[in-house]
Amino acid sequence: MTKNIILRAENLRKAFGGLIAVDDVSIEVQQKTMHAIIGPNGAGKTTLFNLLSGTMPPTKGKVYYKDNEITSLPPHQRAHLGIGRSFQITNIFPNLTVLENVRLAAQALGGDNFRFLSHVGTFGDYIDKAMAVLAQVGLAGQENVYARSLAHGEKRKLELGIMLACDPELLLFDEPTAGMSSEQVPELIEIIKKVVNRKERTAILVEHRMDMVMNISDFITVMSQGNVIAEGTPQEIANNQLVQKAYLGDFYGELL
Repeated sequence: MTKNIILRAENLRKAFGGLIAVDDVSIEVQQKTMHAIIGPNGAGKTTLFNLLSGTMPPTKGKVYYKDNEITSLPPHQRAHLGIGRSFQITNIFPNLTVLENVRLAAQALGGDNFRFLSHVGTFGDYIDKAMAVLAQVGLAGQENVYARSLAHGEKRKLELGIMLACDPELLLFDEPTAGMSSEQVPELIEIIKKVVNRKERTAILVEHRMDMVMNISDFITVMSQGNVIAEGTPQEIANNQLVQKAYLGDFYGELL
């Protein structure tokens, strides 16, 4: 892999008619790091994230994973390569149990992905894996609870468990704390840190909570009006006068 770069994008552009949401953006993500993408509403960060994850095709430009071009690959094919993503809105099966949600995710990436109607007892390995994942994300003991009955913060944990069941090397988090109360956020942040560090995974994070970004990121890309305006470590971003003025505002004083 080029310079330990696990994911890179070259000259990405996304136009919606006359609106340029992402304008000639290039980005490199190093292995085994937490890489955050930040910016205000309309900055283009979510569109860039969707281009990187494959949920949206670029107008031009290319995306590479481990030096292999994946620009045209849909998300389900990227999952088989070791890329998992979360969504701003929880992406679960509400009428299945917590265990069934995670077991099906593991099964989908295994050799039995088309045998969904078989008896659950025939998938012992997948159940064992699902149980281990649920313990990782703090849902042990809730295996038989229907997903629709979970509190919002627990649904976020379940979504993380679904992603981890596929054992991805690269995790893509789209505002993982969206809709969560301030009291719920620290626990989820700690879980995310642990699951990333446990297997030395790489993570890309779009998040609006600046305290979270500054505390868990190794590298930050700052966007404005479809362009990258700054990149660096959290301290470098905190010391960047343009970023201070445009994005951190009063929060900057809390960093030092």
